[in-house]
Formats: sequence, structure tokens, C-alpha cells
Amino acid sequence: MVNNRKKWLKAGSFLLAVVLLNIAAQYVYTRIDFTKEKRFTLSSKSKTILKDARKPITITVFLDGDLPSAFKRLRNATKDLLTDYKAYARTDVKVIFADPIAGLSAAEQDTAINNLYQAGIEATTLNIKNDNGFAQKTIFPMAMISADGKNFPVKLLQNLDATGNYEENINNSIQNLEYVFTSGIQKVLTGEHPRIGFTEGNGELSDLFLNDAIKSLSESYEVGRVNLNLIDKSGLDKLKLLVVAKPQKEFTEAEKYKLNYFVMNGGRVVWCIDQVGADLDSLKGSSEQMVFNRKLNLDDMLFIYGARVNYNLVADANCAEIPLAMGGEQGQIQMAPWVYYPLLMPDTASYLVKNIDNIKSEFVSTVDTIGVKGLSKKVILHTSAFNKVFSTPKMLSLQMVAEQPNPREYASVPQPVGVLLEGNFSSVFLNRAVPAGIEEPYTVSAISKPTKMIVIGDGDIFKNQVSSRDQSAFPLGFDRYTQRNFGNKALLLNIADYLANDDNLITLRNKEVKIRLLDKAKVRAEKLQWQLVNVLGPLLLLISFAIFQHYYRKHKYAR
Repeated sequence: MVNNRKKWLKAGSFLLAVVLLNIAAQYVYTRIDFTKEKRFTLSSKSKTILKDARKPITITVFLDGDLPSAFKRLRNATKDLLTDYKAYARTDVKVIFADPIAGLSAAEQDTAINNLYQAGIEATTLNIKNDNGFAQKTIFPMAMISADGKNFPVKLLQNLDATGNYEENINNSIQNLEYVFTSGIQKVLTGEHPRIGFTEGNGELSDLFLNDAIKSLSESYEVGRVNLNLIDKSGLDKLKLLVVAKPQKEFTEAEKYKLNYFVMNGGRVVWCIDQVGADLDSLKGSSEQMVFNRKLNLDDMLFIYGARVNYNLVADANCAEIPLAMGGEQGQIQMAPWVYYPLLMPDTASYLVKNIDNIKSEFVSTVDTIGVKGLSKKVILHTSAFNKVFSTPKMLSLQMVAEQPNPREYASVPQPVGVLLEGNFSSVFLNRAVPAGIEEPYTVSAISKPTKMIVIGDGDIFKNQVSSRDQSAFPLGFDRYTQRNFGNKALLLNIADYLANDDNLITLRNKEVKIRLLDKAKVRAEKLQWQLVNVLGPLLLLISFAIFQHYYRKHKYAR
């Protein structure tokens, strides 16, 4: 009887512990993440935004129904993430998964797709292989976040791979899920959409060459062109970030005065400067070309802000390839390395450019930092250690592609070509008269509010390629000749998030989810071995356990 009481006591204690654990789980949420990259762990920033939310949030995910396996993986990752969002939020978070065209006729589907497009939900058409060949399927890899009568569309599929590799796109998209949902929720709750302006009027890149840059940023920001000659004080006050992308004409003092006013009031600036007027298309039209220094009238301004873009050209053995016409009846094109198109390397010590691929650049100049008090300076982009810096003016010719870089001449140290400056900047117009052309009163302080800017010695770093056939824009960072993707778009998005958002959501972009795929060659070579292990292994273990159990019982009861 004593033994029976102990058994019942143990059983009752176990059941009581299970009941108490389930009751506690209703009020306390926790999970243990055993993955190396912590893929199932929300960042502290996301948790803070969710805990501070006081308005009910509805998230409608349109990625549902019969999906290809890769998109099922994206849907399941979205479900897992939003489950955590619901657990950590102190407000009601309603999550809905729906296929918006399921069960509709062809005419009704067209109407539904058009209505969704008007709301910002775009469809994606896939070619799916089946027994009869290929079939087209329309899916919606997007979500809509709604709160307090406001809606914000969220793009789940990040089209970073222009080669159409959906597996790579899906992996990039899963890595980016927490960022898109957290930033979307923040925008819906606050109603803030920072304004980003690309300057024009001084020979900057046209809309065609900035097409994908503007399009990509427009998903999270209000983006447009800014003419410094026409914009007034109130227009500058509405801007959060200015991008000066490859100016080719000299800036007037009035334009510089407006830029300085913008910086003094806490505005952020990205300077993409070409100090040397070199262009590959001009080289193709002539046997050789003398490249000269540009006069942009920005040197004094950048110097006071703590940076200097040097008048030189960097040649790097780690470079991109360019197409060359080899002649003949077929007009054969051959790819050749061009040392004046360095592949820039992100500084891994800076989370601003962490996990970004090499950056493609064109005719780059080095960037130095100046010793200015009150500023912190960090190099975010640099060349490889196999480079050579040439002073300008310099004669260039396409015949140089035939020259092999001399390892001794190119042995060097990495050259900085992109720097981040943060702190309080001194005014360029301190104790100077207001320049001609400034008609309205500007209040310009001697020291700026805390702000930050980035200086890059390449004006083409955010320029997308354009099709010569139909003048359509390729994705930023995609090289149509080598079919290779570079990290230019990721760099732009990271810079925009870091400079335009004070909440520092950029850390969410650095989340990395690794796909640990099987070695296909090893699988083919050892296929039979592992089939036998998986089929016979469990059976042998079961038989071994049965034999052990038999002799154990025989030995036990024989005594």
C-alpha cells in the first residue's frame, strides 16, 4: 500500500506540474532557439515596437493556396514570424492568410487583381513545370498591414536576383521578413514616411539611370527629384535625406548655401562624387582619351565636413568585366577584366554594410578623412589590397585590357573609397555673407544638430544599367553582360535605412539565414550507402534492442 501511495503521489505531482506549466504558458511566452544564426529569435527592436503598440493591428498575407515548394517555405517562415509577433505584442494582432483569387472566374480574377494592384498588392506570375510542360500560376507574395484606418503594403518576395533564381530569392526574402514587417508596422502606427530626394540640375544621373534606385526606395519612403535652384526653405525642411548622385556641373554658392542649411538642421546627405570625368562609352568611340579633373566647387564644403574626395583613379586587380567587340562577321563580344571598375569590399566591422556582396563601381577615386573635432569617421567601403592609384589627368585606352597587372606594382593596402561621418558639423558659411540668389531668410547655426552623412568616391555606384534594345532599366547591381548580381542595391537600402530612420532598423537587415544544402556530388557517389543506412539501420537497432531485452529478462528472472 505504501508503494501504491508513492506511485499515485508521483503521478499526481506530474499531472499537477503539467497543469501549472500550461497555465503559466498562457501568461508567459518563451521559446528556445537552437539555430546557430538565431533565425527564430526576434530582435529587441521588433519586441520594443510590438510592446509599445497600443492600436489593434491586422496583417493580411495573400500568399496562400496551392503554391510551389519554394513559396511554401516563404509562407511557413512568414507564419512562424507572425506567431512571434502576436505573442510579444501587447495589443491585438490579427493574422489572416488568404488566396485572393481562389474560386473566382477568369473575369472576376482580372477585377480582383486590378483592385489589389490599386491598393499596392502586386501579383507575380510563375511558370510551373508539370506533366504537360509548363503552366502559369498567379500568386501574391505580399501582405497588407492595417491599423487605425491606415494600410501599408508589404512585399514579401525580394527580387534581388535578376537571373530568376527563385531559391536564392526566397532565401533573401526569408532573411528580410522581420525587417519588412517591423518597419511596416512602425510606419502604419506612426504614419511617418521619410522623404528622400535625389538632386538634379547639376548634371546628375537621369531618372532612367536612377530608375531602380528610386523604385526600390519608394516601397518604404517618399522619393523624388530635388532641384536646389528651385526648392525653398520649407521644401528642405520636409526632407530627411538628400542623395547627390554624380553631379557633373559646378555648384553655385546659393546651392551650397541650401545644402549647408539642410545639414545644419540635421539633414542627412549621401555624396556620390566623380572627381574625374571618365566614361567607358567615350573610350569605345575613340582609341584613347585624356580624362580630366572635374570642377564641382564642393571641395571646401566636404573638407569642412571632414572628408576629401581625391583627384585620382584607382585601378584594382579585383575588378568587374566589360564587353569588347572582337570584330568579325558575327560581331563577337568578349568579356575582359577592366581594372578601372573595382569591386569594392564592404568593411565587415560596420553593421551598415554587413552581409553585403561586393559593390560594382566605375572609375573610382579614394576618399580621405579630415581631422575635425566632434565627428566620428568610419570607412565603410574600400578596394582590395591589390590596387594602384593613378594621379589625374591621365590618358586611358581600351588597349589597356590586354595588359596584365604587375603583382609587384599592384601590391598595396586597401584604399578607402567610402566613409561614414557622424556628429555635429561646422557650418561652411560661418562668418560669411549670404550668397546672391538667396531671397528668403535662412537661420543657419554655427554647429549642426547631430546628423550623419556618407561620402563615396564614385558617382555611378547607384546607377542601373539600361537595355539598348528598349531602354528599359535593369535592377540596380545587376550586370547584364555577366548575368551577375552585386551588392549595390543592398548598399543603397542599408544607407537609406540608416540615415533616414532614427530607430536604427538597419540591424534587422543584417539577419542571415543559411541554407545548408546537401552536396549533390557526394549524394550521387554515396547514394546506395546512405539508403542502406536509413533502411537497415533502424531495423538492426530494433533487433539489437529485442535481443538485449530478451537476455536481460532471462538473466533477471533466472536469479
